[in-house]
Amino acid sequence: MPVSPPRPKGPHLNALRAFEAAARLGSFAAAAEELSVTPGAVTQHIKTLEAWAEAPLFVRNARGVALTPMAEALVPEFTRAFDQLGLAVHALRKQVAPNKIKLATLPSLAQYWLPARLGRLRRIAPDLQVSVIALEEAPNLVREPIDMSLFFTADPLGPNDIEVSQDRIFPICTPELAARQTRLEDLRNETLLRDSTWSDDWERWLSAQTDQGGIATGGTEHSLFAVALEEARHGGGVLMAHEALVQRFLDSGELVRPFAGIVNLPRKLVLRLSPKMIRSDQLALINDVLVGASK
Repeated sequence: MPVSPPRPKGPHLNALRAFEAAARLGSFAAAAEELSVTPGAVTQHIKTLEAWAEAPLFVRNARGVALTPMAEALVPEFTRAFDQLGLAVHALRKQVAPNKIKLATLPSLAQYWLPARLGRLRRIAPDLQVSVIALEEAPNLVREPIDMSLFFTADPLGPNDIEVSQDRIFPICTPELAARQTRLEDLRNETLLRDSTWSDDWERWLSAQTDQGGIATGGTEHSLFAVALEEARHGGGVLMAHEALVQRFLDSGELVRPFAGIVNLPRKLVLRLSPKMIRSDQLALINDVLVGASK
């Protein structure tokens, strides 16, 4: 009778993925966020991998975790391997669904910046299917099955990045409220509205004005830009706005700028492309509709 002993098993792919993410990001919690699992799951995956390897991969201490020298030497190979796997997935998606595109962006951009542009894109290219995913943080376009991302960033532009516009801020309010704003110090009598994502916008704008006059910047802070904008639209205060998000309300006259000052922030609105999109036949069209219309 032939003998067929069991073959030795390698480590589970999820354990390897958890190790690579935790090593690259320097945190089990950050790895859990990227992988959409709990920190406990990451911890368990790494313990399983360490048991299989019969060697520690991380040193645990009160300040968090640090890689062992052996693990640190291995990380670049794991990162290249998972990047290559991500590229293979993008290639598969391009072959099976060349006309399906997933775009990730901030909720506020999805609500106020994208709709008109996507409407135009659908009229020009009705066969193109663009799905929008609202995220608070930019995704990893090499690893995740997402084709484009649209976020504000202060990072230098990379080879797969297209600048859409400068991030410019200024106060806006209803015309009725603006009629009371003849001098900057009149802001002392108004509720100053802001989005918690950009909680220091009022301070940035006021510090650039020559006659800010000790205006308090406490005001009202909302967790969503849409909530702050709706309050401004209903006369609830003066909102520190980002041009890309409010231009259509300025064009319609529903909201106005009570003061002339504009501050250019050290970040830009950037369209980032995945490897699939870089080689896509639709890139020129998407660039024209999404980016060209903003220039």
